[in-house]
Amino acid sequence: MNILKAYRTTLILLGAIVLGAIVGLVFGKNAEVLQPIGQLFLNALFMVITPLVFFCIAAAIANISGTRRFGNVAAGIVIVFVVTSVVAGIIGLIGFLAVPPLAHSDVAAVKALVSSAASTTTQGSVADQIVGTFTVSDFQNLLSKQYMLPLIIFSAFLGWVATRLGEKSEAVLHFLETGRELMLKMIGYIMYAAPIGIGCYFAYTIGELGSEILTGYLTGFIVYTIIGLVYFFGVFTVYAFVAGGGAGVAAFWKNIIPSAAMSLSTCSSAACIPINLETTQKMGVVKQVSETVVPLGANIHKDGSVIGGVFKIAFIFALFGRGFTPWTIVAALGVALLVGTTMVAIPTGGMVAELIVLSIFGFPAQYLPVLAVISTIIDPMATMLNVSSNCVSAMLVNKFVGRKKTPISAEPALVG
Repeated sequence: MNILKAYRTTLILLGAIVLGAIVGLVFGKNAEVLQPIGQLFLNALFMVITPLVFFCIAAAIANISGTRRFGNVAAGIVIVFVVTSVVAGIIGLIGFLAVPPLAHSDVAAVKALVSSAASTTTQGSVADQIVGTFTVSDFQNLLSKQYMLPLIIFSAFLGWVATRLGEKSEAVLHFLETGRELMLKMIGYIMYAAPIGIGCYFAYTIGELGSEILTGYLTGFIVYTIIGLVYFFGVFTVYAFVAGGGAGVAAFWKNIIPSAAMSLSTCSSAACIPINLETTQKMGVVKQVSETVVPLGANIHKDGSVIGGVFKIAFIFALFGRGFTPWTIVAALGVALLVGTTMVAIPTGGMVAELIVLSIFGFPAQYLPVLAVISTIIDPMATMLNVSSNCVSAMLVNKFVGRKKTPISAEPALVG
């Protein structure tokens, strides 16, 4: 019963997706009558996503910068989080470039989509496109979902500057964290309508594109699962060896199972924080490191979500018939890292990551529910990778900052 309760939201969303797919396949183009219902849900979501991204990014960066009082622990966290996320993104890219989803999608449907997207793409020189990608000319443009990357850059810079205000830093951090909690609460209420909204919009999408898109989901899910298993058993073993040699590998695999099982049963990184704190200390991580890495990692470090971000990028590229170039591969890796940072602990991640993918690569925001389906079908595996990666990351940070394990009953001394 506990497992059913934990998966209730996921099962409801999957049920809505399946029902929407059936309606779309049966009624075809006539399913378009359901599109306004789905659009109502999307519009409600769009109104909240911009302030949600601002508060989440600013609060996360302020928290990282604020950990400087722990000496070089903060530097270790940043390095480990970035390196492991990049590795996850590269492995995901290799997998999905080798076996792209929607490889046999309907050519006519893809051409129609390309035509519909043409009006959303702005033309200009390479320099203009770079400037437009990273900056905006007016503050009010930051409030538009079309400029998600400039908003993220602005939010991160503000979060960093906030910690340079001296005594006022605590008040600003409290404001940012309160704003984040407020936006998460609002979007949580909106997500109650997700089954209806996504179901209706998915019926419309299937009616427009046909069954080929369902094949893409299945192909992508299989590839993601294979990548996830390789990452879990292979890459985490390498990380554990780097952190502590053979003893580190033994400590990791001896203690990781409870955390992995909890992640699969709850599908929530946040819910796994308490058991991860206990697990990492059993792995030999000092208390001060684990109590910094684990909560922070649950919010901004998600290797499974990074790989999921690659899945979404590969999927939407295939859907629109867009190929990968060296530049877009680099861009995809960067966006996947953003996805791993911005995914929030609510059903389908609040669709923030999906909007980032669509916004940065210039795809219509109306296809957000198409990508949201991916978050639903990979949720258990992605959560397990997220939770387990934070455990092994704590081991790496512990190694990086040169701390030695002391008895749990004793307070570890700071070094460095």
